[in-house]
Amino acid sequence: MKKINLLFYPMVVSAMLMQSCGGGGEKPAEQATTEEATEVESEENFEYMAEQFADLKIIRYRIPGWDKLTPQQKEYVYYLYEAGLSGRDIIWYQNYRHNLEIRKALEAIISDYQGERSGSDWEAFMTYAKRVFFSNGIHHHYSMSKLKPGFSQDYFASLLAESGAVLNGAAQEAIFDPEFDAKKVNLDPDKGLVKGSAVNFYSPNMTEADVDAYYAKKIDKSDETPISYGLNSKLVKKEDGTIVEEVYKVGGLYGPAIEKVVYWLEKAQGVAENQKQADALGLLVEYFKTGDLKIWDDYNIAWVEATEGDIDYIQGFVEVYNDPKGYTGSYESIVEIKDFDASERMKVLMDNVQWFEDNSSIMDEHKKENVVGVTYKVVNVAGEAGDASPSTPIGVNLPNANWIRANHGSKSVSLGNIVNAYENASGEGFSEEFIRTEELRNRSKEHGTLASKLHTALHEVVGHASGKLNPGVGTPKETLKSYASTLEEGRADLVALYFLLDPKLVELGLMPSLEVGKSEYDSYIRNGMMLQLRRIEPGENIEEAHMRNRQLVASWAYEKGIADNVIEKKVVDGKTYFEVNDYEKLRTIFGELLREIQRIKSEGDYEAGRALVENYGVKVDQELHAEVLERAEKLNSAPYGGFINPRLVPVMEGTKITDVKVEYPDDFLEQMMEYGEKYSFL
Repeated sequence: MKKINLLFYPMVVSAMLMQSCGGGGEKPAEQATTEEATEVESEENFEYMAEQFADLKIIRYRIPGWDKLTPQQKEYVYYLYEAGLSGRDIIWYQNYRHNLEIRKALEAIISDYQGERSGSDWEAFMTYAKRVFFSNGIHHHYSMSKLKPGFSQDYFASLLAESGAVLNGAAQEAIFDPEFDAKKVNLDPDKGLVKGSAVNFYSPNMTEADVDAYYAKKIDKSDETPISYGLNSKLVKKEDGTIVEEVYKVGGLYGPAIEKVVYWLEKAQGVAENQKQADALGLLVEYFKTGDLKIWDDYNIAWVEATEGDIDYIQGFVEVYNDPKGYTGSYESIVEIKDFDASERMKVLMDNVQWFEDNSSIMDEHKKENVVGVTYKVVNVAGEAGDASPSTPIGVNLPNANWIRANHGSKSVSLGNIVNAYENASGEGFSEEFIRTEELRNRSKEHGTLASKLHTALHEVVGHASGKLNPGVGTPKETLKSYASTLEEGRADLVALYFLLDPKLVELGLMPSLEVGKSEYDSYIRNGMMLQLRRIEPGENIEEAHMRNRQLVASWAYEKGIADNVIEKKVVDGKTYFEVNDYEKLRTIFGELLREIQRIKSEGDYEAGRALVENYGVKVDQELHAEVLERAEKLNSAPYGGFINPRLVPVMEGTKITDVKVEYPDDFLEQMMEYGEKYSFL
């Protein structure tokens, strides 16, 4: 699981505040509203902020350099873009079994309701609908908790009646009963990982013991090149107790949507930039047709080795964060165009990845003797779908199979135009509120953006490529179970933090001075100890794996440094601050934790991994939480951000595409309704 999102990497106060999109603001008054206007909107007057509602901020992004692509490249991007959106329904079903019928009922009400479209109830309904669209379902995209409707079930019944929409009783119970399927993903093993999770990867009558027993019979732990068992299937327990896999493929589960994905991928194969791209796409198509996970591995190897060309993509059932057992991948698609200048600047990391491995703080027996095939590019997104949209990562490192990464390499990308859009949509209010001194604010302002970009690059290129498992140890999802994701992201984070204060980065020309690294240490501790708490409801503990990781790293470092006052908790005028006093000692502490987490992963030490996460990453200081919520509320800044995708429109001469134009819609709800009408295949 190698995904990094803006909520994941440390806060940069000023440009990329709160790692989601830190500034507040109303929807711009003079924003383009017609297709003609959005098509010609220039970079100078481009409005990045679209709107804000509930805890969400909606942002727009541009596709830089589009006009520099050849007509064939544009056509290639267009087909990949359509393939991605064609699978959109799948993520709705995967997230929860009632999601798709709920979405269609919401769409019908919005389209056909004949009653009064004003007043507090209607406004509450519209906010709820947009939140559901944003989360690809009725559970919060990040906290995993059920979204709470701000209207009554009787009012909803009137909306259904006056729009002709129909929704069954179980689906309505799911909306209005807070205890019914309350968590999309439950990571507390004491509550039952499978029974406590509403995600639709297992039939409701299955237990964690059923899942463990099923895969224990299938998985050979001595296999050095194992397939990704369960990646593209739903486990279903029949009445007689037998368990079967319903495979995601043409003619199988989600078949109608996958058929459309295949249709567009085959078109893309015909206009690929080179033969290696075409060959990889051919394997991806064959995988979708057959569901054969051996072909998925063959595809990933071919995809990793297809490094030439300006266009790339992520497509399929990829990340397993949404599966409490870590087997099944969520559908996602990201279409990428290489950012040439930025990628060239970061090539130095790829060229020196072995140096970083050799000089890491992890034990020598856990280091790779030969780190192979790491590629890192900054790319510009042309379109996203599934689990990558509207809430998107800012960086991805794939494939996930450890043996493919070790033997064939991996691809790391940073989504440059997404990061840029966040920067342009953010504000600076948090700097004044949560950074105590002018010196620290100035350091953040001067070095914060570069620090965060380097953190992302090191996390992806070096962090996820580093370290190895001991012989005979099973995969992390088998050994570390529900804690695997948190520990892996913590490990990659710690690699980045450890090297951000290494003079080698200055020597390589990646940063001007160690002040950049100090800026990242400041923001990471500030965010892990305090700021991310504004994303949690009062009284709750931390459930999401990335948030657990950040608190684990920060709070463990804080505790280990108490004797030497490495990180100091200061309360000034009733406001709490966490400030680093000794950066070199903090680096040493980060190195010690990195060594331990790598040992846990290499040895498959479940008990030690569980203790780390539960003791440092889960529990919330409720008094501090209340303070953070109070201080953040007055800044009127939504803690989460997501995006409206550009619209790609082909220019036709007869049946031939001669060009593809880009339009930039500015209405989130309008895009969601457009997608519902155009890409509903299930």
